[in-house]
Amino acid sequence: MSLQKHNTTSPNANFKENTPDTVYTTKAEVHQLYLTTNRKTVSNTPFFSTQFDTDSSTFWISLRPDCPAKFTPELVQAFRTFQADFGLQYQNHTKLQSTSKYPEYMVLTSEIAETFSLGGDLPFFFSLIKSGDRTQLSEYARACVDLVYQNHIAMNLPMTTIALVKGNAMGGGMEAALSANVLVAERQVKMGLPEVLFNMFPGMGAYQFLSRRLSPVAAEKMILSGKTYAAEELYEMGVIDVLADEGKGEQAVKDYIQRHKRSGHAARALQSAIRVADPVSRESLMSVVDIWVETAMTLSEQDLGHMHYLIRAQQKRGF
Repeated sequence: MSLQKHNTTSPNANFKENTPDTVYTTKAEVHQLYLTTNRKTVSNTPFFSTQFDTDSSTFWISLRPDCPAKFTPELVQAFRTFQADFGLQYQNHTKLQSTSKYPEYMVLTSEIAETFSLGGDLPFFFSLIKSGDRTQLSEYARACVDLVYQNHIAMNLPMTTIALVKGNAMGGGMEAALSANVLVAERQVKMGLPEVLFNMFPGMGAYQFLSRRLSPVAAEKMILSGKTYAAEELYEMGVIDVLADEGKGEQAVKDYIQRHKRSGHAARALQSAIRVADPVSRESLMSVVDIWVETAMTLSEQDLGHMHYLIRAQQKRGF
């Protein structure tokens, strides 16, 4: 793929419902998506960097330390563009170059201090709700849903997606982690869905993804509790697949991949079968978004006050 430079996307830029235009963000470039040497940097944006470890056939995506700790419109757009390019590149690659190396695993992680992701862009939500901009709020939410859905289906590639959570994952950050086929978390991590604190619910797949790991009743109870959970508790519940000691998350991912290499083909086939038998469809996710947007646009001033309190709390932490 040829190198291309692109302009900044506006914070208020409209989102495409399906595949976005090829726009990363300021100073971003689209690079060749696969290399022949071990653990080489593939591409870099102001938000995240990628590497392909050909020895283990593992593609790593790491949020940079200075990346926004929440899913800003620009970050969502960058991810969606990356997913579109990646999916197209490797769909062609697996068809035309089946003897060459291609990723069998994709790992999403974060180098933001003590944070995987705090989820949705609350200041952005707040401003759109206050201004009554239902259209742009819906476009943002749909782009977020497309992001987690593509991660869940591994961009229609014969690949396993893994979330490596080394810092706290809240709201949409937890939903992003849950959308992966495998969830690995370090012991010190906390995760939660706090939306109920301002009379909302997590609308980017939390219920659908949790219901695959818990019973529907347990998933509903977790969402409505607004509770923050320790990683060890979530592991015991079955929400987290692999629990690692602090600082050992990356090695835990490598160990998991090594253990499952021999059965990788069968495991991916089983994932495909599960998606057919018990699907999380894009259509169902989008239907939930419609309810989420309607709920957001009818929040009371008191509810918005609670949201603003959380915004101030995040800002005090530098987010």
